[in-house]
Amino acid sequence: MKDMREDILSFWFTETAPAQWFQVSPVFDEMVRTKFLDHFLWAERGYCDDWANTADGALALILTFDQFPRNMFRDDPRQYATDAKALQIAERAIERGFDQVMPPLKRRFVYLPFEHSEDIGHQYRSVQLFAAMKNDDPMGVEYAERHLRVIEQFGRFPHRNHILGRESTPAEDLFLRTGGKY
Repeated sequence: MKDMREDILSFWFTETAPAQWFQVSPVFDEMVRTKFLDHFLWAERGYCDDWANTADGALALILTFDQFPRNMFRDDPRQYATDAKALQIAERAIERGFDQVMPPLKRRFVYLPFEHSEDIGHQYRSVQLFAAMKNDDPMGVEYAERHLRVIEQFGRFPHRNHILGRESTPAEDLFLRTGGKY
């Protein structure tokens, strides 16, 4: 019998296509919510913390706290509420070398919590991590650098302002109106 870790990894890396991961799709969002909301709430309470002691378990938790909320709670502040937890798990996973035993496609998701952070230090770390795997994932470092530039310019991701109830500056408004991302 598969456990939830296996269900998460199988769903993300086998049952869904990479094109679904970063697209806005109400259908995909609902699929993630239906399959994993109960698990997310369980994990959020700390009942799965021991998963972080293995590479696959850490990856499953990172997906649970970093990727799934972006689908389950799109356009709601809760989509960012567990980012810090995902980042903490990612930091520990890297310290333990778990990322180095993963294929590049999976390793990318260990690094995404750094890219999603509004902390400039985490952004520099994101670029460093993705640069180290540039031969395997050339687009990864490009996206990391794009996120870094936004944080360097604004100190935060302007597209989150309306979701988090933050007032946008005139420069951020212009950035968003002219197609700026992140």
